[in-house]
Amino acid sequence: MAENGESKAAAPADLKGLEALVARAGEGRGTPPVEQWNPPFCGNLDMEIAADGTWFYMGTPIGRPALVKLFSSVLRKDEDGKTYLVTPVEKVGIRVADAPFLAVEMHVGARDGAQVLTFRTHVGDVVEAGEDHPLRFEIEPETMGVKPYVHVRGRLEALVTRAVMYDLIALGSHEEIDGTPMFVVHSGGQAFPVMKSADLEAALAEAAS
Repeated sequence: MAENGESKAAAPADLKGLEALVARAGEGRGTPPVEQWNPPFCGNLDMEIAADGTWFYMGTPIGRPALVKLFSSVLRKDEDGKTYLVTPVEKVGIRVADAPFLAVEMHVGARDGAQVLTFRTHVGDVVEAGEDHPLRFEIEPETMGVKPYVHVRGRLEALVTRAVMYDLIALGSHEEIDGTPMFVVHSGGQAFPVMKSADLEAALAEAAS
């Protein structure tokens, strides 16, 4: 289960052992305070979160939603850019193809006259996009397709699913930011730039041709 010759001396021997360890770490704590824990690194686990949000262990999908939710509660992305499962006694590396979470639902509301967008992830996190949970948008160079992400916790983000993305983009508007016309989405009193207005117009023109 270790990769690249990394030691895994303290790593759980199997999925059941890891499940029990994670469950003990979160007992009575709500969301475990993984950012406060500093356990030793115990190697890489043969676990991957695919781009569509499916969790795999040793190449096999983890079919229990409750188990996926349990593992997701102790995810942490460190400054090295890698993602780990973290408990008070150990840290094991896993692979993430894109974002560890998917934003599968969006609610459009308002507070003090300002639009508020609330997202739910496929593992049950609920976050309001705003100063504490910013939106960011990546543009795929070849297709000019938009990939929105919303911050969930720590350094972890959720990729907004395509169906939700269309509803999100429909809420956008054009405005000038730092002297440049931009297409933006608002939430929680914050403006989140999607792309330059000129780039959007060019992409729409190409799509219509």
